[in-house]
Amino acid sequence: MLHQDFRAPSDEGWSTIEGLPGVQLQILATPVDGGSIHRARLAKAAVIPVHTHPADEYVLVVSGRIRTGQTECAAGTFWATPGGVEQGPHVALSDVELLTVRLGPMGEVLGLGT
Repeated sequence: MLHQDFRAPSDEGWSTIEGLPGVQLQILATPVDGGSIHRARLAKAAVIPVHTHPADEYVLVVSGRIRTGQTECAAGTFWATPGGVEQGPHVALSDVELLTVRLGPMGEVLGLGT
């Protein structure tokens, strides 16, 4: 039987990405093959370098401040990036939490892997 699935805020299920110190991800759902809805935490001064993803990506800043490329984004800011379009670098100006929806695989981030 189909049912709603709820997840309370938690410190469980967070993972790190090798080569990206200060960045953690918590996968909330996998709506499409290879895609994800996930929370991302970036510690102040953490940097995700310039990169692309093969799929469209949608991001909401939940808390904190982040600079993506030349744009400073505060809590409540939303941005969308089509697949294949270069984005970043993402620089955490404070501790930051993002909610991201990616409609396909992450792909490689400057050789850091999938």
